[in-house]
Amino acid sequence: MSHASHEGENKIMHQPEKATLEGRNKVLGFWLFLGGETVLFGTLFATFIALRGESNGVLAKDLFDMTLVAIATFILLTSSLTSVLATQALHRGNAKQMINWLIVTVILGFSFLGLEIYEFYHYVHLGHTFSSSPFGSSFYALVGFHGAHVALGVAWITILIVQGMRKGITTYTAPKFYVAGLYWHFIDVVWVFIFTVVYLMGEVGF
Repeated sequence: MSHASHEGENKIMHQPEKATLEGRNKVLGFWLFLGGETVLFGTLFATFIALRGESNGVLAKDLFDMTLVAIATFILLTSSLTSVLATQALHRGNAKQMINWLIVTVILGFSFLGLEIYEFYHYVHLGHTFSSSPFGSSFYALVGFHGAHVALGVAWITILIVQGMRKGITTYTAPKFYVAGLYWHFIDVVWVFIFTVVYLMGEVGF
């Protein structure tokens, strides 16, 4: 067997999501999908920035619970790490370890959603609702849209966990696990921007 053939086999072994043309097309198609999602979030960010001053006297720095937001941020960023560990297990062909890390990712995702629901509940009781002001509308549209993506990601990864338990890692299932990891990293990156633009800039009154 030639050296080139040996390298080719290693590439397929370590990157099962790209071992077939169908798998490569799925990965490429998902990158294009994420490009569209970036445009949607960019629009929501622009709307929020334009309307954040229209708060009817409600100041963000007096509204936001930064301790709660910081904990939620830590949880979501930790879930990004567990997602990376799941992808590494995927590339090693270790289905059991991959599934275990995905389960941890889902648990952290649920924890983040629980904190976000509590946060919204708290704000509503303070009078900060979707219809209370343009600031409220743009805030809930942006942060809520991200929360919906987290919920979708949790549901998606949960389904993949069940499939992984039944079928393991194959050239058919590997692209699904890989693109789910890409999606999870995407919503984590979006949250970093939300944390900076919505919460940190609101806290300092910028």
